[in-house]
Amino acid sequence: MILLRAKIVLPITAPPIEDGAVLVSGGKIRAVMPWKKISPHADRSAQHQFMDLGEVMLLPGLVNAHCHLDYTGMAGEIPPPKNFTDWIAAITAFKASWDYSDYAQSWLRGAHQLLKTGTTTVADIEAVPELLPEVWDATPLRVFSFLEMTGIKSRRPPRNILRDAARKISALKHPRHSAHLSPHAPYSTVPELLKLSAAAARKKNWRVSTHIAESAAEFEMFQDASGGMHEWLARNGRDNADCGHGSPVAHYAKQKALGENVLAIHVNHLARGDAALLAKTKTHVVHCPRSHDYFRHTKFERARLANAGVNLCLGTDSLATTRKDGKQKPQLNMFAEMQTLAANDRKISSEEILQMATVNGAHALGLAGKIGELSKGSFADLIALPCPEKLKDIYAAAIQHEGKIFASMIDGRWAIPPK
Repeated sequence: MILLRAKIVLPITAPPIEDGAVLVSGGKIRAVMPWKKISPHADRSAQHQFMDLGEVMLLPGLVNAHCHLDYTGMAGEIPPPKNFTDWIAAITAFKASWDYSDYAQSWLRGAHQLLKTGTTTVADIEAVPELLPEVWDATPLRVFSFLEMTGIKSRRPPRNILRDAARKISALKHPRHSAHLSPHAPYSTVPELLKLSAAAARKKNWRVSTHIAESAAEFEMFQDASGGMHEWLARNGRDNADCGHGSPVAHYAKQKALGENVLAIHVNHLARGDAALLAKTKTHVVHCPRSHDYFRHTKFERARLANAGVNLCLGTDSLATTRKDGKQKPQLNMFAEMQTLAANDRKISSEEILQMATVNGAHALGLAGKIGELSKGSFADLIALPCPEKLKDIYAAAIQHEGKIFASMIDGRWAIPPK
């Protein structure tokens, strides 16, 4: 057993505890309570089991519900584009210049950045599945790897694309990591791939991560069968017969590709009824604030989605879609995402933001009650932050954290030991 004491324990699913304690055993949390009540649960005299972390705040490890670790090395390399199709062309050209080692180094660098800034679980889109499982073994993070599938350029039959991804998933076994499906986006896939992927995921109990309604160009393409993206893809051989029949969200619904195992990434543009449809199907939505700012999208309709009952999560997206801060290249950092959301949306509370970065992401990944909270029976995934001297709003103090964290534990083992 490991007994941890901290100035503040922030369970997320329960009120903050001043002078709190967390008891860890066998990779799980056995108790969370005030320090003065811990004696019936553990022997405080056993010094080898006890760690007083001092003036810190203990909270669950952050859950990054959308990332592209492969692209970490592209940080600051692609200036914000005039339109979304220009960005697609730019990143496609950039990727063509990379080899396996570039992607591997980029993945590992991104994983390290997340670890040192408080993420313990990441939902990562994997464009280079050959990296797995080698990179899994190189990180203590809990990783959900979503294997990216497209098919427009290759013109491969959807059944063959899905078959190859399914074989890869079946071959990947790990006690902490897992692989799932990612049909990339409606514009980069065909309806059959969305439909087949959804059916396979429901049968196999896989999660699905997919970009939906990310840009105005994509929305116009599907809603009206017009616009720059529609014309550009038609020139490049896409059969756009699936366009002009409703919004991107409605397009997914038509393919029966929404559901409680689906993470809909971005959802920046909504038609009437889309929010209700997402809520009805229990589809989760992942917002990436800094990526949203990079593209200068219209304001994210958080309140509209939340009022409809949609589970909202936070992700970092990739550093290929994050602005430079002066000359300094950006880093993957969920605290930066939380701070950007707080600055852009004055009506959301700090507590709600922290829930989006923890318990909501856990729910989206099928690990509700296991990660994203400090509670009896949950995995011992937790982080410690330096605690400010004066605490008016504990949740605000947490999301405004800057720099490296004090300590990180994953599965009951120190990933970053306390100093």
